[in-house]
Amino acid sequence: MEPEKKPSNFIRDIIDQDIANGKNGGRVHTRFPPEPNGYLHIGHAKAICISFGIARDYKGLCNLRYDDTNPVKEDVEYVDSIREDVHWLGFDWGDREYYASDYFDQLHQHAMTLIKKGKAYVCDLSPEEQRLHRGTLTAPGKESPNRSRSVEENLDLFERMRKGEFAEGSRVLRAKIDMNSPNINMRDPTMYRIKKASHHRTGDKWCIYPMYDFTHCISDSIEGITHSLCTLEFENNRPLYDWFLIELGIHRPQQIEFARLNLTHTVLSKRVLLKLVQQKTVSGWDDPRMPTISGFRRRGYTPSSIRNFCDQIGVAKFNSTIDMVVLENSIREELNKTAPRMMAVLKPLKVVITNYPEGKAEDLEAVNNPEDLSAGSRKIPFSREIYIEEEDFREVPPPKYFRLAPGQEVRLRYAYFIKCEKVIKDHAGKIKEIHCTYDPATRGGNNPPDGRKVKGTIHWVSAEHAVSPEVRLYDHLFAAKDPNDFPEGKDIFVNLNPNSLEILKSAKLEPALAQVKAGERVQFERMGYFIADAKDSQPGKPVFNRIVTLRDTWGKIEKKS
Repeated sequence: MEPEKKPSNFIRDIIDQDIANGKNGGRVHTRFPPEPNGYLHIGHAKAICISFGIARDYKGLCNLRYDDTNPVKEDVEYVDSIREDVHWLGFDWGDREYYASDYFDQLHQHAMTLIKKGKAYVCDLSPEEQRLHRGTLTAPGKESPNRSRSVEENLDLFERMRKGEFAEGSRVLRAKIDMNSPNINMRDPTMYRIKKASHHRTGDKWCIYPMYDFTHCISDSIEGITHSLCTLEFENNRPLYDWFLIELGIHRPQQIEFARLNLTHTVLSKRVLLKLVQQKTVSGWDDPRMPTISGFRRRGYTPSSIRNFCDQIGVAKFNSTIDMVVLENSIREELNKTAPRMMAVLKPLKVVITNYPEGKAEDLEAVNNPEDLSAGSRKIPFSREIYIEEEDFREVPPPKYFRLAPGQEVRLRYAYFIKCEKVIKDHAGKIKEIHCTYDPATRGGNNPPDGRKVKGTIHWVSAEHAVSPEVRLYDHLFAAKDPNDFPEGKDIFVNLNPNSLEILKSAKLEPALAQVKAGERVQFERMGYFIADAKDSQPGKPVFNRIVTLRDTWGKIEKKS
């Protein structure tokens, strides 16, 4: 079985060696096991790309399995969202969609087996007492007074736990391993706890639920997984993963850990993300500022841009933080080739071209995408009154300012050269409009016959023909590069960016943009890439979300003043 040629990494090296040694009969079978207690985020996207990508490249299989062992925090909404996100990213699990709850009966039997072997016992310590007995990284743990219970007593108590005779928190089933182990995970970890809650799939059949460490390895074994790929925080859990399977004498997959994804200005804690939703800091799990896959989808990212990003950052053994710019560049590179260019003035300033005939309008030719000439061209209307960006005019320009200023000439993209002749202000002294003259010999934005040139090129929109849909400018949800770095006595929310969303109601867009359909992406020339919001756009009335700003454009002639 020869894999497709992909950049090597330590996981592929392990799998290559396993195949060469005939391990698992040459099979490669992975899984993606999310807990349905929230929406998947960009970190999960990396894990999805690794597990499904490895299976694809080695012509193996990858299962989708929901780790639904905590009914208090789980919801069918999350299950549905996970399914949608994995499919959207471009991966498929065929008929191998499983749930940990599928194995509750088998897990219960395996727990009974460990009790009968003297490897598990029912413990009466309270959660606080268990914590104190557990010890520290430098001090050993203390054995539970219930550790020496007989097999018969443990079987009886565990059965009574299952029947609901005891209150939540009053008893747990623990593995009997080693309270002196330097690995705290091996100090008699909990296998089952009492939770009198209805499960979204099993209803009220169970009032005891297995813990992740007990459930996960056995689920992998039952499904015949060969390589259990997970992030580095589970590295210290690997001895426990192996211990359960060895003690039970069942198939033992190989757990391999890789570095999790960390991004600047980003928090991937489900607890924090849930709180952002609950306190309505964001509009929901799919808010375009959220680092969820559904948030990136609504923001306008494509599946291929996220897959390419995950390929680019690679697979490492050590945690590091990736600059958000790397992810942003992945969508810029794609949309630069595919998104049609159109003109939009986000913060408009009116320009009256005094020597242009009143009542006249003409159509000018504009290229749809200079990176793809097959995209053709379009007609854009031009008239006596136009809008330009406020920042493209300075009454007192700084040095090397090449945009519009009194007595200064600039090129209008696809249109004419114009020269500022007069500034009109209101009673408060605020600029109301500017009056310019144009050179008819520069139609199409071409240089005039006399050979003079201008250094500045700006975009514009005809005032008579402009449309004004809502435009949303999104920025980082957290202003701090490392949101987890906050002052003592504060919490992570102190680092929220108060300017993460700016809603523009008075933007002026060229008329063709009114026909952009929900989900379609365009480039607003010089302003960035935008998508018509999938939720709020209506036919003929799109609402635009900014996907990402432009890195460099033809119109960035000088540094911002």
